[in-house]
Amino acid sequence: MTLPEAFEQEMKQLLGEEEYEAYRKTFDEAVHRGLRVNNGKISTEEFLRRTDIPLKKVPWIPNGFYYDEESCNPAKDADYYAGLYYLQEPSAMTPASRLPIEPDDCVLDLCAAPGGKATELGSRIGEGGMLLANDISNSRAKALLRNLEIQGVGRLLVTSEDPEKLVTLYPAFFDKILLDAPCSGEGMFRKESSMLRYYSENGPEHYVPIQKKLIEQAYQMLAEGGELLYSTCTFSVKENEEVIAGLLDAHPDMEVQEITPGYEGFAPGVSVNGRDLSRCVHIFPQRMEGEGHFVALLKKQRESRKRQPSRLLETTKKLPKEAEEFLAGVRMDWKNGSFALVKDQLYFLPEGVCAAKGLRYLRTGLSLGTVKKNRFEPSQALAAYLKKEEYVSCLTIPKGDDRVMRYLKGETLSFSGEECQGKKGWVLVCLDDFPLGWGKINNGTLKNKYYAGWRMV
Repeated sequence: MTLPEAFEQEMKQLLGEEEYEAYRKTFDEAVHRGLRVNNGKISTEEFLRRTDIPLKKVPWIPNGFYYDEESCNPAKDADYYAGLYYLQEPSAMTPASRLPIEPDDCVLDLCAAPGGKATELGSRIGEGGMLLANDISNSRAKALLRNLEIQGVGRLLVTSEDPEKLVTLYPAFFDKILLDAPCSGEGMFRKESSMLRYYSENGPEHYVPIQKKLIEQAYQMLAEGGELLYSTCTFSVKENEEVIAGLLDAHPDMEVQEITPGYEGFAPGVSVNGRDLSRCVHIFPQRMEGEGHFVALLKKQRESRKRQPSRLLETTKKLPKEAEEFLAGVRMDWKNGSFALVKDQLYFLPEGVCAAKGLRYLRTGLSLGTVKKNRFEPSQALAAYLKKEEYVSCLTIPKGDDRVMRYLKGETLSFSGEECQGKKGWVLVCLDDFPLGWGKINNGTLKNKYYAGWRMV
């Protein structure tokens, strides 16, 4: 692979001649594929007991594993459709794993699509937290929403907005912010040779102004005492350390934090204009089994109460009568939150999920379903969010049963009287103990209600 001359010179300066040659040799090695267990649904230990996918541990990610794409296809495994894991490049797992989320944190993923980092953040916000996942591209935000919902994240807001709009509505609000900034993609050259063409069109100089604007906007939305993790998939000092140095110069209340836990393959950041940025982390493919990445964690030092959005979305405590009967069978505390009805779509916003008025939302809280005349149809997102024991009527299909794949393809299925046990009407269809979606059962015949947009092809 022919690399841009300017990039080669910068890498030689960053690494030195000898290590640059080691980096160059990685282009002859296989690309690493990764799988990250969704601990919001299943523990890593339990997942390893149930999966038959051959896996090798990613040593610096507690719930991360390598898989060999020549021997398996995890994207076609039923556990993937149950949201038990997410497919993600190993080094890209690092940023979300190093943002120290605590219970009840309000978290922002500012440039969140396609959702690899947001899904990990969403699995860790607990029962009192909130995740706002944003992407300025509406088409990318739709893919982001699908990934969040299939992973069972319910305490969320998904927006497609210019970050400047978010700044006006969420000033000094978020306890934790992840900014995985758009970049020149130098760290992806090995994985995707097409990135070279994009690089020739838009190199570091194109992205630096965008990155500086985004990190300033993130600063404005960070609550005092909050933490901001900045990451890119590039090696460029201009896009990494210089952006961090610029923020520190502009805001003396920001301080770079140690990335914990550390890992022997992490390379320290370089100094810029006499400023020590060794607490930042570079990931290089010659030092560890992953592509290129950069991570910096910063904290806003002053402590005070965070500010709340001044205008919140209108909600109600009252359920539409069409939804009340169905949701009575869902074992959730509906008093611990409120409802929003947008046209015929019903959402539940748990306490602590603050939806500011005036944004382009793709999702406000947990999607419950569609309110129609004299009936209610539950959403696929609700099925993915629930635990098996949280719905009154479940129909279980064991892993390995051919009806699992047939269900995921949208087919009508048959069940014995022993399996049905007299069930009639809406059922939550489960893969062992993990919900997949809805169906309506009558005399042993299951009318498939698995969402068409998620079906296996």
